Amino acid sequence: MTRIKVLVVEDQAMILGALAAMLEMEDDLEVVARATNGGDALRLTQEEQPDVVVSDIEMPGMTGLEFAAALKQNKHPAQVIIVTTFARPGYLRRALNAGVKGYLLKDAPAEQLAEAIRKVHRGGKVIAPELAAEAWDTEDPLSDRERQVLRLAGEGFTSADIAGQLFLSEGTVRNYLSEAIGKLGAGNRIEAARIARQKGWL
Repeated sequence: MTRIKVLVVEDQAMILGALAAMLEMEDDLEVVARATNGGDALRLTQEEQPDVVVSDIEMPGMTGLEFAAALKQNKHPAQVIIVTTFARPGYLRRALNAGVKGYLLKDAPAEQLAEAIRKVHRGGKVIAPELAAEAWDTEDPLSDRERQVLRLAGEGFTSADIAGQLFLSEGTVRNYLSEAIGKLGAGNRIEAARIARQKGWL
């Protein structure tokens, strides 16, 4: 029997251990590596060549969605399943745009995840039904760069900090923030980040 090689990515150690242990109980699944952030996951995907990656979204450094987009850009054959606590339609839309093949909520039964891995490995797609219809109701107005800048602003970084991190001028950062604030109808950068996070756009 050929076993499906799985990489598990989750920043909370207890959940990471539980997910990996649960999947290891399946005869046809093999957890070849574990990672706690998107950057490590990207490196381990190259080293271990998993068939399927099971990943959280919100992680330090590189998010699960950014990781999936990077895999797609690199044309890596591994398929990605997002497992998250966030039932936000904006996340699902971005996940699908990033090439994600599965999107499940963490309160789904364990056997559902194992079956999703098998289905995605066979070339199928698995989306939590409670999110599928809702995902197309609201259009994400932010560009990728506006999203990056707004996320850092929401974490408390100044325009100068953000400019340094993203290799932009302070004026360009302020322009991106102004655009994002305007699109979201917010009063300031913090409110804009909160609105975008609630919608699943950050």
